Amino acid sequence: MNTTIVLATGNQGKIREFQAVLKQFELLPQSDYSVPEIAETGLSFIENALLKAQNAAKYTGKAALADDSGLVVDALEGAPGIYSARYAGIGASDQDNLDKLLVELNSIPFEQRTARFVCVLAYCRYPADPLPLIAQGIWEGVISHQQNGEAGFGYDPVFYLPDLKCTSAQLKPEHKNAISHRGLALADLVRQLS
Repeated sequence: MNTTIVLATGNQGKIREFQAVLKQFELLPQSDYSVPEIAETGLSFIENALLKAQNAAKYTGKAALADDSGLVVDALEGAPGIYSARYAGIGASDQDNLDKLLVELNSIPFEQRTARFVCVLAYCRYPADPLPLIAQGIWEGVISHQQNGEAGFGYDPVFYLPDLKCTSAQLKPEHKNAISHRGLALADLVRQLS
């Protein structure tokens, strides 16, 4: 198996997070190859992750790994879902998205605010890989009524973990990475790559 994988992102934090788990591989950001961004036109996390991985493999000629992730809230019929990063509109900040979520859930009681973070990883050996590896991680929680915690990003300050009695933004990064949707998806991918 090839030991170099192009990661379909230019996000250095994400590259470090993935490299910490995928130690046997050399991960290179797609920005090293001037890969153009591809529109996320899929209707699911799986479709968008595949689009990004296939695009990176096409422009680099190397195996590629992409992720698509977001927050799924039951009371909102799965929203924000694949639109999590742009829930309050294109160019919205994390705080804008979080504020919109809290407004949408304003009248919903705590016990009905069940949600989950989802991460889907797609690994393509080549652009038209007929058998890409798909790994996923799901992290269950409840959306709290107010923000708590300084760590993390996005919806972490309102993603409450009943078993731990805190939000994901209150966890130490190493603890969060071990139990989060992304951590679970990476563990699933490692099992498949073995």
